[in-house]
Amino acid sequence: MSDAGQGGASSSGASSTGGASPDRRAEITGAVDAVRQRLDEANAAREIALPACRRAVRASGSSIRAVHRREPDRAAELAAEALEALREAQAALAPHPAVAHAGFLHDAEREVVEAHLTAVLVQGGPLPGPDELGVAGPPWLRGLAEAASELRRSTLDRLREGDLEEAEALLTAMDDAYDVLVTVDYPDAVTEGLRRTLDALRAVLERTRGDVTTTVVQARLQRAMEAR
Repeated sequence: MSDAGQGGASSSGASSTGGASPDRRAEITGAVDAVRQRLDEANAAREIALPACRRAVRASGSSIRAVHRREPDRAAELAAEALEALREAQAALAPHPAVAHAGFLHDAEREVVEAHLTAVLVQGGPLPGPDELGVAGPPWLRGLAEAASELRRSTLDRLREGDLEEAEALLTAMDDAYDVLVTVDYPDAVTEGLRRTLDALRAVLERTRGDVTTTVVQARLQRAMEAR
């Protein structure tokens, strides 16, 4: 066979197997377009959920401050607003678990839990669990730990007012929360960082215990001196 014939055969083989044919380009375009559509939907859901989560966090913080100001009706109203905003975010992200696990939704869930549990721990009433609040276990656990930390402010308020009995009751609630939560011994990847939250709670708890103990001892000494 001549060189020209061999070259022609090679050229013919390359053209039949190499390169991107129009059919292949259409196949790639169709696949990319399908992915793009799913990404568009996920992004649209994120654009709905993100501001809803911000509203939930903002209303939760305001609710906790209302609890400390002893405005239970206002605290309940704000906690309900926070829960409503959270529901909006959860509904938007339900079809998009990858976005739901990006972090901001769980942060909002934790804040909403903290608001509801702070009110219950300070004002009394049954403790709503994760199912009642519509959240997963890890954000509920961290929300409980942060709610227990919030009790320090209420405890100090009671001490300033001379209400030692209520201050000791709040300290006991902090103790109870810590003692139970510390038994949840799983890796942070499972609990979403519960161990770090408990470390912070333990520090707050010990400071609060010291404040309560000092005030109680001072009150006893004062009563003893007045009894003489």
